[in-house]
Amino acid sequence: MWHRFVDLLTSLKLTIICLAAAMVLIFAGTLAQVHLGSHEAQQRYFQSFFVWWPPDSRRLGIPVFPGGHLIGAVLLVNLVAAHARRFRWAWRKLGIHLTHAGLIIILAGGLFTDLFAIESHMQLGVGDTKNYSEDARRMELAVIDTTDNSSDQVTAIPDNILRQSRAIDHWSLPFRIVVRSFYQNSRLRILSETGKGAQIVVQSAPRATGIDEHDVTSAAIEIIPKHSGTSLGTWLVSDGLDAPQTFSCDGHNWMIALRPMRYYKPYSVTLQKFTHERYAGTEIPKNFSSRVTLTDPERIVNRDVLIYMNHPLRYRGETFYQAGFQKDDQATILQVVHNPSFIAPYAACVIVAVGLLVQFGYHLVGFSRKRRTALA
Repeated sequence: MWHRFVDLLTSLKLTIICLAAAMVLIFAGTLAQVHLGSHEAQQRYFQSFFVWWPPDSRRLGIPVFPGGHLIGAVLLVNLVAAHARRFRWAWRKLGIHLTHAGLIIILAGGLFTDLFAIESHMQLGVGDTKNYSEDARRMELAVIDTTDNSSDQVTAIPDNILRQSRAIDHWSLPFRIVVRSFYQNSRLRILSETGKGAQIVVQSAPRATGIDEHDVTSAAIEIIPKHSGTSLGTWLVSDGLDAPQTFSCDGHNWMIALRPMRYYKPYSVTLQKFTHERYAGTEIPKNFSSRVTLTDPERIVNRDVLIYMNHPLRYRGETFYQAGFQKDDQATILQVVHNPSFIAPYAACVIVAVGLLVQFGYHLVGFSRKRRTALA
């Protein structure tokens, strides 16, 4: 039984099956982008271990096809196992060993990137300073205690908890949060405005699929103090609302807001100047760059950095790319990428190139020797 499993794991048939499944997955995932958008299609098809049916099911879904992570993991195990089983050290096979090692690093690096890489954005106006970046694809419910004027205590609840949990009881909060309704994407319509506020109707909407579109996540939540159990009321929190909701509980002042998920950093970035150059006579961007000041009190760092196309800022395992700008040129948008395995593709390409050169060079030298011998 064990030998059959090893034979299957190291067989060329498994490699061909995985490559064929990958082709089918790429074809299906590409077609799905028309209706789901690129981000949702990547998550369902390529950044998952299985493709589920029905696609929106959270609990009773049926796996109908292997996802990108599973296919990549099986290919990686198949390549490592086959190479280990058939490995025989010889100088004439050095190029083959190096090429296989490069392919293993490429597969492992791609899998680790999908699993652990984090992409977010930092939008800065001239003179603005931020020590956090935001992920517009993921939301969080920020519950902020604003009683102390010198500092705020923030409790962040990810949107997947709001989607799955009906009641949230966090140790840092003197009240429970009951989720009455949750909308992954919604439309807000104002019915009327009075001195006490506005009456807003929330309507569920299909998921956003455009490249420049994003979901307007909303939720209706009820606040129930733990000591009394008497509801304080129900509030609407939404990414489409400009101002947070406020209330009082246990002698403290609180704000609640549904906002893009934040990743806080031990350093801050200040935008000093943004430059946007266009081709003469057109509105086509020629070059745009951001001059920022990087401040890190822990490492005693305070320096100016120019970020522009193909010249990112790398600091503390994160890379800041010049990604875009606001239409009025008053704010820059920096893409912030945290990728622990970013060096893997570069190392893999170098190793594969060296392996191919060694392998072809070895055979070329052997062919030249045989030719000289034959001529002699």
